[in-house]
Amino acid sequence: LVEELSVFLGKELVRNEIDSLLGPGLNIHRNPLNGRNFEYFSEDPYLNGIMAGHYTLGVQSAGVGVSLKHYTTNNQEFNRGGVSTVISERALREIYLKGYEYAVEMGNPYTVMTAYNKINGVCAPTAKDLITDVLRNEFGFDGFVMSDWGAVNDRVKGVKAGLDLEMPGDVGHNRQ
Repeated sequence: LVEELSVFLGKELVRNEIDSLLGPGLNIHRNPLNGRNFEYFSEDPYLNGIMAGHYTLGVQSAGVGVSLKHYTTNNQEFNRGGVSTVISERALREIYLKGYEYAVEMGNPYTVMTAYNKINGVCAPTAKDLITDVLRNEFGFDGFVMSDWGAVNDRVKGVKAGLDLEMPGDVGHNRQ
């Protein structure tokens, strides 16, 4: 059903000359105060990934790309750029990354958008272990990885980590 609905969404985007959709949101409802929960599908990694995969297939069937977001552990809206999600490797893999794995393998999205937060002290757009090692090498993602708006705190580290695009572009704080 999600895929059928997303086909219509893709056609509407084409009709409005939009070639990329910033979604679906693919994170886990872990905090009821997270201001982005309305964007995410579920608390369950399997359901999240399968729904996002079908959503991606539907939208992209119209020739419009999607961007899975917010990669990863985006648990809160308040201070999202300053918070560090401290998480074990097992919880990260079994709860947060599993949905992305399903969605990437099923839907082959055009892009993935990183989150604002830090994961175990490392800013999401500069997390080489998550971008290059996991997303690209393990999950086989071959699209491009972009940051959320203003989330990059070190452009050089981002590029070295596998980040392809800093959004919204050069806003000045990363000029060297």
